[in-house]
Amino acid sequence: METEQKDIAARLEAATTLLERTLNWLDERQGTLSGEVERISATVEQSRREVELAEKLAVTERELGELKASAAATVVTSMRRTLPAVTSEMLAKHGIADGPVDVRALDAALSGLSLEQRIAVKTQLLRAGAIA
Repeated sequence: METEQKDIAARLEAATTLLERTLNWLDERQGTLSGEVERISATVEQSRREVELAEKLAVTERELGELKASAAATVVTSMRRTLPAVTSEMLAKHGIADGPVDVRALDAALSGLSLEQRIAVKTQLLRAGAIA
């Protein structure tokens, strides 16, 4: 009987040792797995953040383009000035109306003026943004 008890005690001790090793292995494995889960979660969160930032960047670039276009249009319109009445009348007599003026038609219309007068008229048209 005593041998039987020693045998049972030895088997219980061996089983306890195996259970302890198994528990240690499971603890290590759980630590490894939770680290992997944290890395996966961080990667997913980073991907979401990258998508969000890419969307914000696209919106910002679009708004910047719109602002640049608006600013360019504002500069062009703010640079335009009204032509003196004499210049407008002279151009109208030669069939040159409002809007962009063709340089060849302008040269033909200004042919009767002196060089200084032609330069003055062309300068006024340039300031007004009327020369094509």
